[in-house]
Amino acid sequence: MLFCEKIENWHDWGNLYQSISAFKPLIEYILKENSLPITESEHLTPGTNAVFKVGGYVVKIFAPSESGFDQTSDLRTEIYTAKRAYSLGVNTPQIVADGFVEDKYRFAYIVTKYISGIEFSKALADMSDSEKLVAAHRLRELTDKLNKPCEPFNDIDYLHDPERSKRWECYPAEFLAERAAYIDDLPSDEVVFVHGDLCGDNIMISSDGELYLIDFADALLAPVWYEHAHIAAELFDFDKILLRGYFGDYDKNQLADICLKGLLIHDFGADIVKQHICDADELHSIDELRQRILEHI
Repeated sequence: MLFCEKIENWHDWGNLYQSISAFKPLIEYILKENSLPITESEHLTPGTNAVFKVGGYVVKIFAPSESGFDQTSDLRTEIYTAKRAYSLGVNTPQIVADGFVEDKYRFAYIVTKYISGIEFSKALADMSDSEKLVAAHRLRELTDKLNKPCEPFNDIDYLHDPERSKRWECYPAEFLAERAAYIDDLPSDEVVFVHGDLCGDNIMISSDGELYLIDFADALLAPVWYEHAHIAAELFDFDKILLRGYFGDYDKNQLADICLKGLLIHDFGADIVKQHICDADELHSIDELRQRILEHI
């Protein structure tokens, strides 16, 4: 047996997924099976799954179904979408191995090449305004390549999946009712491929200044404003220099509308509003949220 710890729920997984000692035998088995060199494992920025740097590679091990969240669909999504991005000329770590290990639990995994660089969120602190403009413009070039129609690769219903609305449950009842009606009235815009989680940890700037997009587990088909709203609010925190680099000489009202509808349907929208706009209990209408967004941009 390679993995000896107990996983019976999400709490168990949360206590273990960053443990090098718990995963070391499993990591070494995966590398050996794929004829990759075995060196010391190192921590990387934690996300949802167990992710470790081993030499020139990154080993990601997905949470097993016993955790309460079967990550198999995330594996399929990440493999398909990362390969698609790579084929489009979008900088993303190349997948060198993927599969499953049947052990105490059934572990899905991906091994990618490691990109040496700094996370976008950390790099911003040392950027001049002109460097911010360039970085944001370069990101727009990459997302424009990605945000194109493609074949369905998962069955996510970005509008009406009840699981994707649970984060909104802490908001006032009158706001939730208006949000539900607003979503029902949204136009049927063209859906395109979106990364879905272009936060500061999922964009790397390499030593030669290139931007790399990583972690495609939250990718889906949705209107392009789903991606744009997340970038404006979560990644940029409404920084006006970054907004101008990405959106050009934007119209504030048009950008507010993009952010409003994008955040209201985004899987992480409820959390983004709380973190970057206002507290949940301060919102009682959609118009109030739009006004708050306008004040930020």
